[in-house]
Amino acid sequence: MMNRYVALISCLVLGSATLYAVNNKEQDRLENAGVVMQEIIDVPDNIPQELLEKAECVIVVPSMTKVAMGVGGSYGRGAMVCRSGAAFNGPWGAPAMYALDGGSFGLQLGAESTDVVLLVMNSRGVEALLGSKVRLGGNLSAAAGPKGRTVGASTDASMRAEILSYSRSRGLFAGASLEGSSLRPDDDATQEVYGRKISARNIVMGHHVAVPESGRHLVDTLNKNAPYNESKRSAIQ
Repeated sequence: MMNRYVALISCLVLGSATLYAVNNKEQDRLENAGVVMQEIIDVPDNIPQELLEKAECVIVVPSMTKVAMGVGGSYGRGAMVCRSGAAFNGPWGAPAMYALDGGSFGLQLGAESTDVVLLVMNSRGVEALLGSKVRLGGNLSAAAGPKGRTVGASTDASMRAEILSYSRSRGLFAGASLEGSSLRPDDDATQEVYGRKISARNIVMGHHVAVPESGRHLVDTLNKNAPYNESKRSAIQ
């Protein structure tokens, strides 16, 4: 009887330790997304301010890595944060976890990992991402984002795209083509962050989802640097 009791306690301890480790991993990933966003904003030649101000959602995937199988494949997990409100014109809300996989876009320089930032520029893009997996360049139009303090001589294609993408490898920051890659809600990771099942749609469109502590840096960074949706403010004015 004593041996059974010891075995049961051991299983409970090991199970709790495993769950704690998983939670830490997803929370660390979310915290790291905030660090990456802050570092990219601090780059002198970074995402144009007017694009960040007009984005309805931002997706940050820290340390996207090469996939062992396949040629040039890659995979990463990160977080999507959207502006609150039915018209996406409020403060930045709570994050939902997302997974990105596809081509070798930012890994051509031999880097083993790449930080990726995507700007979702309109409501159609948001709606598609709140459903199931979408393919960039297929379900959604995507283009390498222009960089610099202002949009300047950006191409019409990039200005019409629903998603603008950027990557950072070995300290080099640039627009990156993600066509052929796919994005999907990472419900398992979201559950680990919030401690309960909750869909990306409920997080983004809901009104009572608090920002977890691990996501505070990411949300605060966006609220500080792009507090208003300038495209919606212009339309109202």
